[in-house]
Amino acid sequence: MRSLILLGLVGFAAQLVDGALGMAYGVTSTTLLLAIGTNAAAASATVHLAEIGTTLASGVSHWRFGNIDWKVVARIGVPGAAGAFAGATFLSSLSTEVAAPVMSIILLTLGLYVLIRFTTFGLPRGNLGKPLRRRFLAPLGLVAGFIDATGGGGWGPVGTPAILASGRLAPRKVIGSIDASEFLVAIAASVGFFVGIGSENIDFAWVGVLLLGGVIAAPIAAWMVRHIPPRILGSAVGGVIILTNVRTLLRSDLVDAPGNVQAAAYIGIAVVWAAAIAYSWREYHRDKATESVEAVEAELGRRAAGEASTA
Repeated sequence: MRSLILLGLVGFAAQLVDGALGMAYGVTSTTLLLAIGTNAAAASATVHLAEIGTTLASGVSHWRFGNIDWKVVARIGVPGAAGAFAGATFLSSLSTEVAAPVMSIILLTLGLYVLIRFTTFGLPRGNLGKPLRRRFLAPLGLVAGFIDATGGGGWGPVGTPAILASGRLAPRKVIGSIDASEFLVAIAASVGFFVGIGSENIDFAWVGVLLLGGVIAAPIAAWMVRHIPPRILGSAVGGVIILTNVRTLLRSDLVDAPGNVQAAAYIGIAVVWAAAIAYSWREYHRDKATESVEAVEAELGRRAAGEASTA
């Protein structure tokens, strides 16, 4: 019972961050399942089954708050589903001994990218309001979907920063569109895992409590996305992913690091992580006039009005 309650809380917390940042539900939940001994394919399958419900709830919530660009959802979601199905069948063919460290390396790489991207850079402004092209979104969706299925998470960490970095869409629209399109990815990945490993290795009680926690958190997160700065959340989530997956790698047969090396690594990561959050907090407050959600929305409004007047 304690493990089910813990999983429910993890599902709630992961969806709260995912809905507010556009990432972290899959990587957070999969990392926990791997840490308690679940094999790689079953962990990813469990999370993706839960995500069918959480992404649907999240998409509806973001839609009600006006956080979705449906053209982006269509252009990235369909190729994302194709990539997720391919990734799920690929992961299902790997042995547990091979898949676990492979997944941890993928998740660690994503965590590093998230931490560095959100801590170091603000929102690009030069292309804000310009349309996102299919030739950019389709390959991005294909790659992000494949990584999401093989890593147990990655749709948000790959898709959200890439679209944010383009500077063409307001952050709340990026997050809402990525969360809504993930519904297609979760369905495709789940089908792929059923084809590859069947249902006997999946604990549906775990799926249920992860789903319940996520569904409760979804509307709260959709509201939060208008108020919490992505820069600070990105630093926090990136650190969690890095710390947990370094732990998995150091304890794996691939590395098998001694206890003193593990302790030194954890302390080093914690120091860097705390410094990153502090830096993000300082930079956000220094540039609050331009980095807040309200400031971005006002700039988009001005640009849309300028384009309409010149048309």
